[in-house]
Amino acid sequence: MTRKYLLEISVDGIEKAAAAERGGADRIELCADLSVGGLTPSRELLRSVRNRVHIPIYSMVRPRAGDFVYSDAEFAEMARSIAVATECGMDGVVLGALKKSRCIDMARTRKLVDLVRPLPVTFHRAFDEVPDFARALEAVIQTGAARILTSAGAKTALQGAAKLAELVAAARDRVSGVGSPRQPDRIIIVPGAGITASTIAQVVQKTGAAEFHAGLGSVLPYPTLDFATFEAEVRRLAAALKGHEDA
Repeated sequence: MTRKYLLEISVDGIEKAAAAERGGADRIELCADLSVGGLTPSRELLRSVRNRVHIPIYSMVRPRAGDFVYSDAEFAEMARSIAVATECGMDGVVLGALKKSRCIDMARTRKLVDLVRPLPVTFHRAFDEVPDFARALEAVIQTGAARILTSAGAKTALQGAAKLAELVAAARDRVSGVGSPRQPDRIIIVPGAGITASTIAQVVQKTGAAEFHAGLGSVLPYPTLDFATFEAEVRRLAAALKGHEDA
């Protein structure tokens, strides 16, 4: 049976969002300032992109660059940003919070996930900073998040492929009775970092994942105004993923 793959592209502007959609992206992660890993986009940007593109959009909720240990004031700001994102018609939210120990801040993450409901939450690459991936996976599952975006702590998803494969397997580790249909994954692992048209097939093969994330920063460093080239690179990436799907 042919397996369906999904391609998410991170963008930080209206024209890049439109270019990603034209290039064949299935979903957009909308941010401000991708040069620092992505921050919360403004209300104006959220509305403008929502009015321009038709594919699903997940909004980043990250109040500042740097670590993912947030003050009470920053946590309150994140809650307000979630309200703005839902008001502007986003299809999901991307967020993450850690404790000073770099473990998942389950209490705060769960509160944010509850604020986003019924929309899905992706726990972002704060996950890459945890000391124990297996324990962190179970913690994120318990928060109610739907996805984890990660390179498993490596510089690129391809370099972290072996560990990503372990996370994908652990996310699917649900026992079904004999003859019963396969149960859905407990959470979706989304490999990201350094994924391009030339590496996507290897990432698919080595991780066993079904959803993939790319910002193409290794091909077109941030910020870029070359939207035609960006669209072409997204199209190449989407075609490479589709080719593997058909194979």
